[in-house]
Amino acid sequence: MPRNLITLFDLTTEELNRILTIGCELKQQLQLGERPALLQGRGMALLFEKPSLRTRVSFEMAIGHLGGNSLFLGDDVGWGSRESMQDFSRVLSQYVDIIVSRCRGHEKVVELANHASCSVVNGLTDYGHPCQALADILTLKERQGELAGQRLAYVGDANNVARSLAIICGKLGVDFLLAAPEDYQFEQEFLDHLGRELPDFQIHQTTDPRAAVENANAIYTDVWASMGQEAETAARAAAFQPFQVNAALMQAAPMDACFLHCLPARRGQEVTDEVIDGEQSLVIEQAANRMHAQKGLLVWLLNEAGSQ
Repeated sequence: MPRNLITLFDLTTEELNRILTIGCELKQQLQLGERPALLQGRGMALLFEKPSLRTRVSFEMAIGHLGGNSLFLGDDVGWGSRESMQDFSRVLSQYVDIIVSRCRGHEKVVELANHASCSVVNGLTDYGHPCQALADILTLKERQGELAGQRLAYVGDANNVARSLAIICGKLGVDFLLAAPEDYQFEQEFLDHLGRELPDFQIHQTTDPRAAVENANAIYTDVWASMGQEAETAARAAAFQPFQVNAALMQAAPMDACFLHCLPARRGQEVTDEVIDGEQSLVIEQAANRMHAQKGLLVWLLNEAGSQ
């Protein structure tokens, strides 16, 4: 049976570590000019409802480097509208080995995976962004060496990126702290789910960003209003202004702490130019690691997971 990545709850700690190991090895090989054709003849469909730079390009280049092919499909193909999701998923599965979906509602990628006979990857939904979290944790691993015992402070909205980060941190032994206004912290339903899946992991939430970053190895932020929340922009800006990641907040963190952002950034809002362009910022390396982490994911899903 093909394996999927819909949320990071789908992967065990051992599987996550294997994906990261493959990604690291392939990154090192690429730096030596080597591109092993591990996915020769494999096909990937990119099924996107939302705009994308990093997700689209990183996946296309990842499978291309590995000898595979990609096909981009926009929402004009009418998935779930021109024909049933059941028919759409079953037919598309006949042409490709893996589908990467970037859609608005999380239930849509779940339904796609339920009917597909090939692997399905969540390239972003309103619930989670697991591929981003893989790149984030790879970046932290490269910076710190060991992941267990590291501390990541997420300063901002408890959105899809934050959920995926919390899950992967819990699975890999990284402490996770969220600093946000009370109305924008994790919903109880997510916390309950996290507690059932990872009973020994506890998220720390606070309304004090300085307290969150005080002992953090990494400080992470994202936009205050995600795609689809444009009507809330003004209210969110007012609520989150005290949570801006600026030089003063970074000075409250250890000197060797790094800054992370999934991008795109709203400079001057959630982060200042001084921080995002500063010496502690790893945002470009983090973006580059989207491709390397996703290489690990593709190779694991298509070459290893099915044989386990």
